[in-house]
Amino acid sequence: MPAARDDYFSSVTYEQDDETVVVVIGSGAGGGTLANALARRGIDVVVLEAGRRFTEAEFINDEYGAADMFAWTDRRLAVGTSAVARMFPNAPTSLCKGVGGSTLHWAGATQRGEAFEFAARTTYGGVAGTTLADWPLALEDLLPYYERAEERMGVTGRNGVPMPPESNNYKVLALGARRIGYRDVDTCNMAVNTVPRGGRNACDQIGFCMQGCKSGARWSAANVEIPEAEATGRCEVRSGCMCLRLEHSAAGRVSEVVYADSSGTLQRQKARAICVAGNAIETARVLLGSGSNLFPDGLANGSGQVGRNYTHHVIALVCADLGRPVHMYRGMTVAGIVRDETRFDPSRGFAGGLHFNVCALGLPLYAGFLDPGAWGGSYASWIEAYERIAALCIVGEDMPTPQKRITLHPTECDGYGLPVCVLHLDDHENDNAMRAFGYTQSRALYEAAGAERVFESPPLPLTHNLGTCRMSASPRDGVVNAFGQAHEIPNLFVSDGSQFTTALSAAPTLTIVALALRQADYLAAKMSGNEI
Repeated sequence: MPAARDDYFSSVTYEQDDETVVVVIGSGAGGGTLANALARRGIDVVVLEAGRRFTEAEFINDEYGAADMFAWTDRRLAVGTSAVARMFPNAPTSLCKGVGGSTLHWAGATQRGEAFEFAARTTYGGVAGTTLADWPLALEDLLPYYERAEERMGVTGRNGVPMPPESNNYKVLALGARRIGYRDVDTCNMAVNTVPRGGRNACDQIGFCMQGCKSGARWSAANVEIPEAEATGRCEVRSGCMCLRLEHSAAGRVSEVVYADSSGTLQRQKARAICVAGNAIETARVLLGSGSNLFPDGLANGSGQVGRNYTHHVIALVCADLGRPVHMYRGMTVAGIVRDETRFDPSRGFAGGLHFNVCALGLPLYAGFLDPGAWGGSYASWIEAYERIAALCIVGEDMPTPQKRITLHPTECDGYGLPVCVLHLDDHENDNAMRAFGYTQSRALYEAAGAERVFESPPLPLTHNLGTCRMSASPRDGVVNAFGQAHEIPNLFVSDGSQFTTALSAAPTLTIVALALRQADYLAAKMSGNEI
């Protein structure tokens, strides 16, 4: 982030008994964007962030070191039949604890959802064993907010921002893709500056985009939304403050947040409205853990849908040995995409779409993710070939099912005394068919580009955590309405990827930001009309 912005720390402090503030829990893509949008409208906002504030000088080009710095390491468990649950029972997920949330650790890919994906139940039909539903909004409803989000984030290929340059990793992808007939191939819409813009530098092409961008080129809530919100004098960010539960009035409206501050001291902040943006796992935990006599199954959970419909995308890594140097780690981490399979085409044997992104990994992470737990000569030969490796990631829409959900452990608690989250992970047959198709196409692509050999990594815990508090037209089918407002509690909002009705095939950050901008317009209007 630009050094000057380090001085934009909160210039205002709100009293804890101030009932006029909007409290935003979480400071990532949803929470940070929402806080900024509200503050710029003159609405007083308190942001509670569980992690600390980082500066650009602390970022390191070391994937494991950065994970130790940013990662949300509170105890979690994974159960179920998924390979990820079997291999990673401690449920590592790509989430961060820090001001900026998981935008501290993301590569910057910013695709829009497809029109048919917002009507998944109607388009795909009744896919057996799923809980598919249509979103209560259409792509047309979101387009103005996609455009606003892209302008704010400086997305390449939009608003005159040049596309990223072609890395060697991308050139291999593009060559193979075009040789097998794909045509929708480019260096990807990225929220990474290719020219200086918005007070942020241009990308230096040094790689390691997910470790906290050292050049300050990549958009994040930490280097754009939060500093801008603080600069309004209408937003106080309290870092190191872990939300424990929400409380409500006798009338059933949320009234205050109970949280532990950085010293572990219990605190309370009253609120006019509360917006939960802790990611799909923590948001579900907060609501489930805030039950009362009035809400015995958890806040906003009269439908029983809180924690359900968890999705995290079909994700798999494919690596190819080109027999000559590629140096995949040079350039933006995921600046390269093939979109041709992002369509509805049941003739492929599955519903939903997928795409292929280049995926540049540093050597330690490559060694760890290639084949977790592997050993021996064959594995070693792939490590030794590192400079010759090109890699891509398959990313596709997974299906919500009754089994995939977040629950609270009945007896185990974390360091805050909160029940440990349990991720129930079971792959639907549609997910398996999509992954198999992705492997086949990736192999064909790399062989067409001249690869001497191709390796298909097993499913990995690289997740886009979505669902668990989904939007729905009817209160019986979900948790919030089309604006992220709880069906049962009018001054409670969900402001992150938890509200996704289905996963879409696109990386979720752009959609989360667009939804936050839309929610800000709605919430501000409701507050102005004294409806909240």
